[in-house]
Amino acid sequence: MEIALKRASAADAQQLYALQIHSFKPLLDKYQDFDTNPGAEKIERTIGRLGEGNSFFYFIQLDGIHIGAIRIIDLGDLCMLKQIFILPEYQGHGYAQTAIALAESLHKDAVHWELDTIKQEEKLCHLYEKMGYRQTGKEENIKDGMTLVFYRK
Repeated sequence: MEIALKRASAADAQQLYALQIHSFKPLLDKYQDFDTNPGAEKIERTIGRLGEGNSFFYFIQLDGIHIGAIRIIDLGDLCMLKQIFILPEYQGHGYAQTAIALAESLHKDAVHWELDTIKQEEKLCHLYEKMGYRQTGKEENIKDGMTLVFYRK
């Protein structure tokens, strides 16, 4: 089982969007955060992100099969992990860890990395902490029972 990243282009918008909607559905169902969850976005948002000059979308491939994607904003010495999503049936196998490590290796000039995630999702927080990210102390309340927590590495 080999995990690889493959850069996505504008021609991949529909496939990226379908992966995103399917991958984020469990969190959207749980939190009902229709204003902030990528699972509730329109495809135009994905198309727009693909066109941003400092935005890099990569398919996460397992033996050549697209199982998710990761999006990096590269600002030179700062990179932001803006999205990572893996289809539910492929979650829990360490693929996200490998994908993050691969993405970090593709953006070697970054001195710092930043991301945010849902504080109440202990598995997500654990993943990022295991990858060397530390909480900054900044938090943003989205709604009752849902808080974003910010990380830096």
